[in-house]
Amino acid sequence: VGHCHPDIVKAAHEQNQLLNTNSRYLHDNLVDYAERLSKTLPEKLCIFYFLNSGSEANDLALRLARQYTRHEDVIVLDHAYHGHLTSLIDISPYKFRNLEGQKEWVHVAPVPDTFRGLYKEDHEDSVTAYADEVKNIIEHAHKRGRKIAAFFVESLPSVGGQIIPPAGYFQKVAQHVHKAGGVFIADEIQVGFGRVGKHFWAFQLQGEDFIPDIVTMGKPIGNGHPLACVATTKEIAEAFAATGVEYFNTFGGNPVSCAIGLAVLDVIEKEHLQAHATEVGNFLMKLLKEQQIKHPIIGDVR
Repeated sequence: VGHCHPDIVKAAHEQNQLLNTNSRYLHDNLVDYAERLSKTLPEKLCIFYFLNSGSEANDLALRLARQYTRHEDVIVLDHAYHGHLTSLIDISPYKFRNLEGQKEWVHVAPVPDTFRGLYKEDHEDSVTAYADEVKNIIEHAHKRGRKIAAFFVESLPSVGGQIIPPAGYFQKVAQHVHKAGGVFIADEIQVGFGRVGKHFWAFQLQGEDFIPDIVTMGKPIGNGHPLACVATTKEIAEAFAATGVEYFNTFGGNPVSCAIGLAVLDVIEKEHLQAHATEVGNFLMKLLKEQQIKHPIIGDVR
């Protein structure tokens, strides 16, 4: 919502003057913030874990998926980047190809890019073709005795080239993944919170009928303040809690972080930033597409 936004500075300052403590101490801000976030998401995503960074959120999502499914393997898209923790470097082809290489429990699917990818816009059914690539990976993994815990994807792959997956791709992939006993994790860390304009969450571009099993968020959520969140279903959270090992994050969801999170949501609403993203995005797309007609060197506009 902009550097040093007065509403954010005020919320942080006021809460800092009152109380900031670790999350063993109960505080209304955490509950209030969870309730506000829940109103932006589909109803079944009703359990929230608060953390300090997007990397922490993605690491927890991985743990939730593995505990719920009792499987280990993860399918990711080529060029993906999901964070800087060891567990996330392992599922980030963008990083691991230059480091220790691909682990046996990681499977890389082609990016559903209809401009430069395997199946382009002129393909008769690029959605099914790209989803079948994931299906083939699952079948090959099963033949090797591997089991899929999750399909882990950024709702709009960013490092991969600002790719907009064709509508319906997530639904078809989710069918294959669920059939294999896995879960669908949508990484909204860079693209959530109204940034896509038409919707509050980028996964909603796939259609109202698509709901991930786990959603991770970070980066813009605290306007620069360390704040992140994982949203999931009751079933997944209960399987995670059933271990008897509680999830604890010392400062995840502390009173100041949640006050800032609430203020960010207030500003997005008050200043109509989602509508602003739509208008400015459409304006830029229109002008850039005009340039595309003039200059053959411009291949695609996103």
